[in-house]
Amino acid sequence: MCGRFVVANVGSELVGVLRVDVENDDLPAPSYNIAPTASAAIVLDSVKTDPPTRRLEPARWGLVPSWAKDPGIGVKAFNARSEEIENKPMFRGALEKRRAIIPASGYYEWKTTDDGKVPHYIHPADGSPLFFAGLYEWWKNPELADDDPARWMLSFTILTRASIGRLGSIHDRMPLFMDADYADAWLDPSTDNVGDILDAAIDAAPTVADTLDDHVVSTAVGNVRNNSPELIEPVDE
Repeated sequence: MCGRFVVANVGSELVGVLRVDVENDDLPAPSYNIAPTASAAIVLDSVKTDPPTRRLEPARWGLVPSWAKDPGIGVKAFNARSEEIENKPMFRGALEKRRAIIPASGYYEWKTTDDGKVPHYIHPADGSPLFFAGLYEWWKNPELADDDPARWMLSFTILTRASIGRLGSIHDRMPLFMDADYADAWLDPSTDNVGDILDAAIDAAPTVADTLDDHVVSTAVGNVRNNSPELIEPVDE
């Protein structure tokens, strides 16, 4: 699973290779401890234009489907198992038409040991951006007026798959890493072969995983109130 991640840069520094057309003016600031329900930037292809416009938008972490009565449902939907989403009503509609990429600098995972859970920071060894495959939804707050800009909320979930190699020794699940070469196919809302695209993304993720590095970090990351660059610094195991 992925319950915390890091975005140390914003805007084009983070998503240059994804060829984003429009960057929202209100993107979240860099954060070293993003937790579910917090805001993060996601990449999506908007169908409001023809051809679709690739946008970098702020979104709430935790998927809230359009039919939800309130956004509380998103608290339990910050991750989605990639091998199950085609059969789950919660995610099936978004998989068909609303796929996203969540750019990050890295993420945290906790390894269970005899001495308790030890946090690791997992990140690209060369410092390049890391991309997670995700889904997004728009939810309309029925209690707000039609002209209230806060009436529509954009939310997302991060897909996961079984871990491999060294990452498997830390946790049995890992984010579904997205190779930049697959970005166009993944984001394209007009595609008909969604199952094939999902399978290809699942199969390609281990190649990205093999390039990642990790190190033990301070247990301070367990407190969502802590948010500083020191959180990603290595500590003695």
